[in-house]
Amino acid sequence: MLNTDRVKADDETSAFSGTVKWKPTKSIWFLTHLVAAIFIAPFVLSFSAFLVFLILTAITLCFGHSLGMHRLLIHRSYECPKWMEYLFVYLGVLVGMAGPISMMIQHDLRDWAQRQSRCHDYLLHGSKILTDGWWQLNCDLALNNPPKFEIEKSVSLNKFYQFIERTWMLQQLVLAVPLFLIGGISWLVWGVSVRVVISVGGHWLIGYFAHNKGDKTWEVEGAAVQGHNIRIAGFLSMGEAWHNNHHAYPGSAMLGLYNDEPDPGWWVLNALHNLRIVKNIKLPKQLPVRSELVAVSDNIDNRVERVPEDCEVAKFIRKGS
Repeated sequence: MLNTDRVKADDETSAFSGTVKWKPTKSIWFLTHLVAAIFIAPFVLSFSAFLVFLILTAITLCFGHSLGMHRLLIHRSYECPKWMEYLFVYLGVLVGMAGPISMMIQHDLRDWAQRQSRCHDYLLHGSKILTDGWWQLNCDLALNNPPKFEIEKSVSLNKFYQFIERTWMLQQLVLAVPLFLIGGISWLVWGVSVRVVISVGGHWLIGYFAHNKGDKTWEVEGAAVQGHNIRIAGFLSMGEAWHNNHHAYPGSAMLGLYNDEPDPGWWVLNALHNLRIVKNIKLPKQLPVRSELVAVSDNIDNRVERVPEDCEVAKFIRKGS
């Protein structure tokens, strides 16, 4: 049974045997925002409310989910000042998926399970789309013999992370109150409920397709499921849709590895590096060699790799290197 840095398994641990159970808090949270987005938002739409939705969605998804929660807190693919880490992770909480510690556990459980030879359909998005949508947005998986999690003490014992973990839903009030005071119900519904539905629902939808259909440059031998690149969503997802690249090099701060793979999260990170705010950026070349990683694209050697022009980090590994 394979282990990862935070997930520890033994011979009794199973990534396959378990039951999907409805989680009331998770379900009511999402469905409440969904009802508001469907039955209120269309009737209070204004240009300013839509602009608020676009701006807040872009900020929370890019700086919060992609750079804060995913590339920094979960994968530690770069280093930054503590104030920036807290700010980015807090913006990630405002996306509306979960608290920081829960996000780490959910991500690492799925990441660990997908590396096994067999895992539950919930963890590999293996059911039909409507079933998977209900599961992911309203339910949790209770494994019969789950692995143990060892979250680093710098996170698990951190007072700030403990606080926003307990209160992550209530943190929407930090946006909701000023939005309502400034723009009324229109800004409130579009700036909170519509944004949460699009962000959380979009995250699930990209995850579903990214584990079922799309381009592949790499395969991980022995893994229960392969990642796919969802080209149509590469830009809108802030680079997160380049999921085949991420399965191949999970510790890389760059997700769009080629010039035809837009990665807004990387653009921001590279700019912050050039301003000397972030450092020690990790790219595939600096990651440990994975013997189970195999290049499967016929034209990999003919594609133009993305080389940061003014970011002093090594080029990523290529076929035959």
